[in-house]
Amino acid sequence: MRSMYKKKEITEDMRNRASELLSQMTLDEKIGMIHGNGIFATRGVKRLNIPPLVMSDGPMGVRADFYPDRLDRIDDNTDFATYLPCGSALASTWNRDLAYMLGQTLGREARGRGKDVILAPAVNIKRSPLCGRNHEYFSEDPYLTAELACEEISAIQESDVAACVKHFAANNQESNRFEVDTVVDGESLERIYFPAFKAAVGCAGVYTIMGAYNKLNGEYCCHNDELLRQKLREEWGFEGVVISDWGATHNTYKAAGSELDIEMDISSDFDDYYMAEPLKKKIESGEIAEAEIDKKVYHILLLMLRLNMLDGAERNRGDFGSAENRLSCLNIARESIILLKNENILPLSKDKAKKVLVIGENADRKHSEGGESAEIKALYEYTPLAGIRMLLGGNSRVDHLLGYSSKGDIKLEELRLPKAVKKTIKSGNSKSPQSMSLKEKRRLLREEVLANLKDYDQVIFVGGLNRKGGYDCEGSDRKNMELPYEQSKLLEELLEKRPDTVVVMMAGSSVSMEKFADKTRALIWSYYAGMEGGRALAEVIYGDVNPSGKLAETLYKKLEQCSAHSLGDFGEGERVEYREGLLVGYRYTEKKGIMPGYPFGFGLSYTDFEYRNPFVDLNEGYISCDIHNTGDRNGKETVQLYVMNDQNKENEPVKELVGFEKVFLIAGEEKEVKIYPREIIKGRKYLFASSSRDIELILEIESDSGECNENNSEFMG
Repeated sequence: MRSMYKKKEITEDMRNRASELLSQMTLDEKIGMIHGNGIFATRGVKRLNIPPLVMSDGPMGVRADFYPDRLDRIDDNTDFATYLPCGSALASTWNRDLAYMLGQTLGREARGRGKDVILAPAVNIKRSPLCGRNHEYFSEDPYLTAELACEEISAIQESDVAACVKHFAANNQESNRFEVDTVVDGESLERIYFPAFKAAVGCAGVYTIMGAYNKLNGEYCCHNDELLRQKLREEWGFEGVVISDWGATHNTYKAAGSELDIEMDISSDFDDYYMAEPLKKKIESGEIAEAEIDKKVYHILLLMLRLNMLDGAERNRGDFGSAENRLSCLNIARESIILLKNENILPLSKDKAKKVLVIGENADRKHSEGGESAEIKALYEYTPLAGIRMLLGGNSRVDHLLGYSSKGDIKLEELRLPKAVKKTIKSGNSKSPQSMSLKEKRRLLREEVLANLKDYDQVIFVGGLNRKGGYDCEGSDRKNMELPYEQSKLLEELLEKRPDTVVVMMAGSSVSMEKFADKTRALIWSYYAGMEGGRALAEVIYGDVNPSGKLAETLYKKLEQCSAHSLGDFGEGERVEYREGLLVGYRYTEKKGIMPGYPFGFGLSYTDFEYRNPFVDLNEGYISCDIHNTGDRNGKETVQLYVMNDQNKENEPVKELVGFEKVFLIAGEEKEVKIYPREIIKGRKYLFASSSRDIELILEIESDSGECNENNSEFMG
């Protein structure tokens, strides 16, 4: 299935045709092509049969259609879309084939809805767990991000749709995002924040790139010469189109003279954009050369030719909402779910599920409409509660209690409270329901759960964050890692009475679980897994699917374990310094000997795997090991390869991911797994790290012959 990074190269005929069309265009026609003439479209040139360039968010599916002049949905019944798992969910699969599958689905849906550019994928590094858009991003690791993003990009562009990789660059927070100056040293940019963008250009041949809102080292990204010209165009050889984030352009002179090709915004004053009438006037007055915009239009025409938009070329039709696309969602969701803890609780037995209690607002919350630019008008969305009921069927009674609520309109008269509590409320010995505070109402929600626990064979809690309300949402960052709505208090009390409760956390990045983590016997982590996420979760809980998701980020116990907060800056300031340098995520925790809640790459299975026989072949360029499924269930395991770094440098990470492969083994089966790092460094140690992090298999390359030393050691990081 994998793309192997198929790229559509620019031909000499395309260059000649673009130059020919450009030579026939008036100044007004050129100006119309380099700025928005609609919230999500540019202006075409009807005289020359050049259509507008039509764009859409986003990384989790094609967004609903909007009126051309305002950010209001048209809301008819023809723009429902397939709601895809978020970037973090995809990364948790560690599966290149599934990244390719997601890209195929997104590309088909975008083309099927008549879009030319889909604003995805989002590949910014997860620097802090508080970033509001973390769920859109893949990982804290640049290698993992690049590998999966390239598969997605290549697949999207097969459907004659341009992927638009975003947000370039160092856009790692939502706080003050329009003005913040991110100050990052060159080595950290090259090794942490640039690799996914560089790979998107060089490996996947991405057609478009979106400039970020923020400044980078003193200059706005969307007219940053060092970033766009020196790095992107000259060093990486990018010949595609650079599009501004919506409202990220700030100056006509700088924008015209930069490598920015298209200015977009959410304002309907399209002629007043910096690269609209203000630019035209400066060209007419001689202040800016017309050649500055010719190169921008040339890039756009080349893009259109690559997308078969011109000269009556045959173009992919795409499709949306198809059964194939929906099945892709399910397959990705199944492998995205991460089992963090299991003390002989999971999988639950269907035969014993006569009466099941499902607790939590997230158990029956739909997340597709949240996230602002990542919102999706979903064809449907199965919640966890729906998934469990669908899987268990009519022989089981599955009840739902909130336990907590993000809202204030709790209907107390409907709660299953003990008679004594109801009597107290009615008698006037307590406040009337109407005058109760939200805190008091939430207390009653907890009492309702605790009073009914004994009636059920199985108890499942589904909590975490949501894609609204200032949590996992564009435009705002979280203030801390605490679980909202008093969930931790509920879980402490719930687990005291029912320690066999299956706890599911759904969020875009780390939340504080210290207050209840030790009390849990079964803990599952789920990102926003798309329209089939609830069904996939139920399949994992009841054993129809053996969990194979692995963390693509570190889950911290507390915020101070994250280097962005212990060493660097994050938040509201006008200037944010990345003083942690290379020590992001696991690179920091392992360097400093910090034990997080759950480390990068971690994830359990319902079976066990054993690693042995490491081997290196320098001629063929691979490092291998044998992996054996020693359990009694079929399962998938992600084999992760790390290189040990030279520790003479104070801020050099202990180790870094350099390769991975996901492999399926039936019970009892053994396979050789080969990993091809981009380079094999003689004299270095390489580690095959078990995803469960019980042991590490260490291999030290000693000579050109492939000889090596083998050492098994307990995982200490």
